[in-house]
Formats: sequence, structure tokens, C-alpha cells
Amino acid sequence: MENGAVYSPTTEPHCKEPRRPCGCTRQRLKGWRLPAKVLQAFLSLLAVIFEEIVEDCTNCVGLYFFEFTSCTAFLLSLLILCVYCTVAYETFGKDKVEKVNFWAMLAIGVIFLLALIVLAATNSGPVSATIACVFGFFASMAFLAEVAVECWHSRKQSTKEHPQNSGNTQGTAESHPLNESS
Repeated sequence: MENGAVYSPTTEPHCKEPRRPCGCTRQRLKGWRLPAKVLQAFLSLLAVIFEEIVEDCTNCVGLYFFEFTSCTAFLLSLLILCVYCTVAYETFGKDKVEKVNFWAMLAIGVIFLLALIVLAATNSGPVSATIACVFGFFASMAFLAEVAVECWHSRKQSTKEHPQNSGNTQGTAESHPLNESS
């Protein structure tokens, strides 16, 4: 025991995994998620660009609301993409990131759709505003589609974890009253 054989396995320092430059990884965005996140950011950016091309408007309230919404959607989608791809994901934790992503995508999708309706109602006819409406519609559908897919996956997951009762449990102890002696 004096040679330290008992304590050596527990006192040796663990080797840390080599870190990637700036901690970037795509591991957490597998399957459909990475293309969806990139598509959301890209469509939001196109909506911003075509909205900025509009030179004149008679009723600019809808255009300004759409500008704010599309720019915010673009920046938030980039921010969430960065959180998924960096070490910030581990810092915040999977559950918190998933919850924030779900509610942010729902809010962005609904507000983007509302801004799109307002812009379409107040649009005085420039072609670039109509194109911005089209890309805004595609972007809002991309955000809402992610919410729908997440709801479907969580519902599918919950039915796997908690299967429905088949109703054929009459012989089990749960169907007998507690006071009844067996």
C-alpha cells in the first residue's frame, strides 16, 4: 500500500478533450434542424433586403412594422443558430435552449405572419414590397413549420414514454379498491 497503487487511479488528472477553434460544432443540429435554421435566417434576410429596396410608400406603418419584424427575425434566428453551434449550448443546458428555441420560433412565426398581413394590407403597389411579402410569408412558414415539427416530435416522444392503457387490466391490483382484502 505504500507504493500508492490504491490511490493512483482516482488521483490522476483526467485529460480534457481538445477544444475546437472558437468551440463551433454542428453536432446538435442533426438531420433537418441545420437546413431549417439556415433557411429561416436566409429567408428572413431576403425579406429584409427586399423591404429595404422599397423607395416610396403612401402608408409606411406596415412597411416599418415589417422591417422591424423581419430584421428581428433574422437576428434572432442567427443568435439561436450560434447558440446551437457554440459552447453556449452547454452553458445554458439542452432543456433551456430547446424551450427558448420553441417559444422564440413560435413568437417569430406568428409576429412575422402578422407583419406580413399588415404590410400586404397597407402596400401601395411597389413590386419590391410584394416580393418582400412573398419572402416574409416563406420565412414565417419556415418558423411555424419548425414549431409544428417540434410539437409532433414531442407528442410522438410522450406516447412512446407513456403508452395508452389498453383497458384490459381487470386482474391487476390497481383495479381493486384499497380497503378490499385479497
